[in-house]
Amino acid sequence: MRKEQYQIPQVEFVFRESGEFVTRTSAELFDGKRVVIFSLPGAFTPTCSAYQLPGFEEKYDDFIGCGIDDIYCLSVNDGFVMNAWAQDQNIEKVKLIPDGNAYFTRSMGMLVMKSNLGFGERSWRYAAVVNNGIIEKIFVEPGQRDNAAEDPYVATTPEAVFEYVTSTVKVGATA
Repeated sequence: MRKEQYQIPQVEFVFRESGEFVTRTSAELFDGKRVVIFSLPGAFTPTCSAYQLPGFEEKYDDFIGCGIDDIYCLSVNDGFVMNAWAQDQNIEKVKLIPDGNAYFTRSMGMLVMKSNLGFGERSWRYAAVVNNGIIEKIFVEPGQRDNAAEDPYVATTPEAVFEYVTSTVKVGATA
């Protein structure tokens, strides 16, 4: 698993935009910014759809107010699925990143088998604050393993990540 103070994986993501396939690199998404990224097992799944994605969307402006430049949601799903999920969830602020080939997830050390649920390979649930491509802080749900019977959602909530982000805000700092 990638650890704090290490660079995020350098991969290409394939998005679907305006009827075309568009490739973006990790550098394009992460360099020169301080962002929150959270990854989850799959679009349209219950916890991800009811709590995690809408929770980060709801707190988006609070994160921006604390010096975060953007929030990314990543899943081992293709661009078509991620776009449909964003539309279904009325997501306007959080950016969804399709990791359909699982290149990023595998390189992060977060790829797990979920064949017990019929999902195949998916991401374990995690979140991170990434500063200029370097993992500043990472949050990982306990029990990471293939075919886990449980899918915990405690360490990667918007509230848990926001608590860390607010702890890094320098009070009285001026630009």
